[in-house]
Amino acid sequence: MTKIATIISFMFIYGATFSQGQIGNGDLENWENVAAPTEEPVNWNSFKTGSGTFSGFASKQIERSASIRSGATGMYCARIFSVSTLGIVANGTMTLGQINMGSTTPSNAANYNYSKTADANFSEALVGSPDSIVFWAKYTPMGSGVQEARIHAILHDAYDVHDPIDAGSTPHVVATAAFNYPSTNGSWVRYSVPFTYNGAATVPAFILVTFATNAIPGGGAAADEVLLDDISLIYNNAGITENTSSDLSVHFDSNNGLHFFSNHELQGEIVLYNAMGAVAYKGALTSQVMVKLTSGVYFANYFQSNGNNGVLKFIVE
Repeated sequence: MTKIATIISFMFIYGATFSQGQIGNGDLENWENVAAPTEEPVNWNSFKTGSGTFSGFASKQIERSASIRSGATGMYCARIFSVSTLGIVANGTMTLGQINMGSTTPSNAANYNYSKTADANFSEALVGSPDSIVFWAKYTPMGSGVQEARIHAILHDAYDVHDPIDAGSTPHVVATAAFNYPSTNGSWVRYSVPFTYNGAATVPAFILVTFATNAIPGGGAAADEVLLDDISLIYNNAGITENTSSDLSVHFDSNNGLHFFSNHELQGEIVLYNAMGAVAYKGALTSQVMVKLTSGVYFANYFQSNGNNGVLKFIVE
């Protein structure tokens, strides 16, 4: 019989929700303007909401897709794809910031993504220090030769940092996570990319994340495609401290029911992550959640409407 063996630790977060430590709409379930030229996932941006001299010529290069992987908990993922105009390839791009289109030459320095910190639509506030960023991807390049898609994440202070990082941005970078990956050969692959904390700045305030269909600006071929899903930040155990008051507790029954108990009314949302950062369950926080869990370590991140939010770590045997 599957059961919870040990409650390891509990953390109560006051004055802010745990979602401040995660990327909004990281599961890519919420979209706006679906099927329109300006279709984009909520909290993420692409070319049609870009800035710069040539933003009026932007093509739609992102859309909602139902081609999710087996075992995914949601219904949708994001599809980014490249297009070619007069022989010039524009890589498919999805970013938390805003894309600036300042030149028709892809490698020109006038083309960049940036955190527009004064505008929440084009920036993502983050005060935590994650160890890594994880995501699922299915990359299908259409050109010949070796091609690689790319993720680049930048933790930075309150400055409009550019990606690629320029001289003005360098003093404001706290940490980076960068990774280029080849074709996944028709399969979904989970990637975990560590952050390197070697920047000049020390106190993070924002995170800029960009996914692209090719690591080289203008590289690749038309119709290169990346499917993306379940993007999340991973924090090590040092970020979870024991609290003996244990406002929330949990046990498992023989019918695969997780039973939660609290001194407060259970009303809000809960997301269960396994130790690798994959979402095992997402739904309403009630006194009983029906979900089948395999053996392992899990984190129950909960967001209560009364502001009592936190994360509970437990083991299932």
